[in-house]
Amino acid sequence: MTVEIITIGDELLIGQVVDTNSVWMAKILNDNGFQVARKMTVGDDADDIKKATGEACGRVPVVLVTGGLGPTKDDITLKALCEYFDTSLYFSEEVYAHIERMFRERGYTMNELTRNQAMVPEKATVIRNGVGTAPCTWFEWSGGVLVSMPGVPYEMKWLMENEIVPRLKKKFHRDVYIRHRTCRVTGIPEAALALRLTDFENNLPSFVKLAYLPQSGIIRLRLSAYSDDEKKAEDTTALLRKQLEEILKEHIIAGEDEETEVIAGEKLRSKGLTVGTAESCTGGAVAALLTSVPGSSDYFRGGVVSYANKVKRNVLGVSAADLEQYGAVSRPVVEQMAKGALQVLGCDYAVATSGVAGPGGGTPEKPVGTVWIAVAGKGRVVSKMYRFTTVREQNIRRTVNVSLLMLLDFISSVHDGGE
Repeated sequence: MTVEIITIGDELLIGQVVDTNSVWMAKILNDNGFQVARKMTVGDDADDIKKATGEACGRVPVVLVTGGLGPTKDDITLKALCEYFDTSLYFSEEVYAHIERMFRERGYTMNELTRNQAMVPEKATVIRNGVGTAPCTWFEWSGGVLVSMPGVPYEMKWLMENEIVPRLKKKFHRDVYIRHRTCRVTGIPEAALALRLTDFENNLPSFVKLAYLPQSGIIRLRLSAYSDDEKKAEDTTALLRKQLEEILKEHIIAGEDEETEVIAGEKLRSKGLTVGTAESCTGGAVAALLTSVPGSSDYFRGGVVSYANKVKRNVLGVSAADLEQYGAVSRPVVEQMAKGALQVLGCDYAVATSGVAGPGGGTPEKPVGTVWIAVAGKGRVVSKMYRFTTVREQNIRRTVNVSLLMLLDFISSVHDGGE
C-alpha cells in the first residue's frame, strides 16, 4: 500500500523550520508495511494546498497531511481541504469540550481564536488529539483516505502511533511485507566497500535491494526485502545479513542500525566502565551525544569544555610550554587533555578533541578542518590528526562521530589485550 505525505507551512519552505515530521512518518509507515511514494511541502496558500491534495489523491490511496491546523489566520489547511472535498466547517461541541478541558488542566484561558479550533469538517471523521487541541480529521473518498494532522511533532506522533496507523492497517489489506536490516561499517571507503561486495550484490534475490548510506566515518548498509510472504522477507534478510558479517568481519561495528553513541554506551555498560570528555573545538558536543542516550549516567562521568587555553592549563593540567611551542591543535596538547580528564573526572576512559572548526582561524600549517582527537585510559593514550572540511558544522559533526569510533576501537583493543 502506497502513501504520500504533504507537509504544510511557509516556515518549511523558507528553511526556518526543518521538516522532521515526514522523516519520522516515513519510518513508522515503512515499519508497518506502507511504502511512501512521495513527499511534498507546500506553503500556507489555499490554492497550493488544494492542488497538492488533488495530485496526491489521484496517485495513491493514502494521503497524510501535517500542518496548518493552529488558531491563527495563516492556518488554513482545513478550509482548503473543505473546499477540495466540497464540504463546510461546523462547530463541534465535543471538540470544544476537549479543548476547554485541556486549557483548564494547563492553566490557560480560552479565547475566540482557540474556540475556532472546534470548527471541523462535516464530511470527515474527527479523531481526538490526546495531547493537543487541534483535532485530527479523516476524509474518505472512493479511492482512499486523506488524514489531516497537526504539524506539532509530538502531537502528530501520538496520533500516528495511537490512531492513524492502527486505523490504516485495519482498513487496508497489506499487500507487501517490507523488512529492513541495517549494519554499520567503518574503516573502509565506500568505493572499496562496493568492490568487496560486488559478488554479493550480483547474487541478491530480485526482491532485495542493498543501499549504501555514508555518514561521517560510517557507512550504513541497508538490506531491504519487499515480498508478499512475510516469512520469506524475514528469513532472507537475516541470511543475507549474516553473509555481510562474514564478508566484512572486523569492519562491522553493529549488526543493527544503532547510533554510535548507543553502541559505545552499551560497550561501556557491559564492561562496567566509565568515560569522560575534554573538548575544545566540539564545545561539549561529544558529551551531549553520549548523554542523549537514556541510562548514560551508568557510564558517563562528566566533561570539561576547555575552549580557552587557560582552562586547558588550570583545569586539565596541560603544559603551558607545550601550548606555546605546539599550539592548542597538536598531539601533545590533546593527549594531555585526555590524560587530564582521567584525573579530574575519575573515569576509566577519556576522549579529547582540539581543532580548527572554522570558518576562520586556520593557518597554512593547520588549515580549517584540522582536528586532533585523543583517547586515554588504562595507562595508554592514542591520538590521531584528521583533515575534515571547511564547513564548521560538518567539522564538529565529523569530529564527534570519529571520537566515538576511536573510543570504541580503543576499548576493544584494550579488552582484546587481556583486560
